[in-house]
Amino acid sequence: MSKQSLAGGAPVVWLCTLALLLGIGCASSTKRADEELRLKRAKSHFNLGTDYIRNNRLALALRELLAAEQLDPKDPRIHQALADAYSMRGKPVEAEQHYLRTLQLDPTVHEARWNLSSLYNQLERYQESLVHSSMLADDATFSGPWRALVNKGVAEYRLGQVDAARSSLRLGLEYRSDYWPALFYLGILEMEEGRQFEALEFFRQVLEYEPDLATQAEVNYRIGEIYVSLGNRKQAIGHLQAAVAQTPGGPWGVKSEEYLKLLR
Repeated sequence: MSKQSLAGGAPVVWLCTLALLLGIGCASSTKRADEELRLKRAKSHFNLGTDYIRNNRLALALRELLAAEQLDPKDPRIHQALADAYSMRGKPVEAEQHYLRTLQLDPTVHEARWNLSSLYNQLERYQESLVHSSMLADDATFSGPWRALVNKGVAEYRLGQVDAARSSLRLGLEYRSDYWPALFYLGILEMEEGRQFEALEFFRQVLEYEPDLATQAEVNYRIGEIYVSLGNRKQAIGHLQAAVAQTPGGPWGVKSEEYLKLLR
């Protein structure tokens, strides 16, 4: 082959190589742009979904979050939001699936683990709740150990571990003395264990913190039961009437109204 043919062919080779490189570069750039657009769309659906959750528009929230999941199925935030929305809609099976998926993608999402342990307590799956609440209670990076300890105490008590439950709930109060759920469940524990005066003191403290009306109604109902057992009919009627006023038509209001009929 002549020097001329070599010299003449070289530029062609270089141009082909350059074109190939440019082609690869363009394809890569397009792929990155498509990826960025996909994630941007997922984030937009996620933001809309979480805003709908805050406004209790759960059907719309699920619509947006499911769209976000389709676009970005490996984002733990999306699965956590889906789990919250499903839980709020009373769909525990779907909620559990997405809480578990959240933790599979990122085991450090503490709120998902705490919500999962709460869900298991509601479903009376106490052993599973205990696993997750114990993990949180032992995790120094979890910012709310008192919350984990309450879930842990509830699970322990329902599993028949009374002393351990009392210890967990009291430890929760050591972390945060104004955390009324710890007082509330200690009241239930002591009441069911026949320690009426101790239960009464815990329930009185709960009312001092003015929790939601449904909780206040339940506490007043339970206090009414205690006073009946102690022979104090007048005090019992007062607390049962308070429960009716707090949640008229609600479960504890209805139970209190029925109890009042027996006392009158």
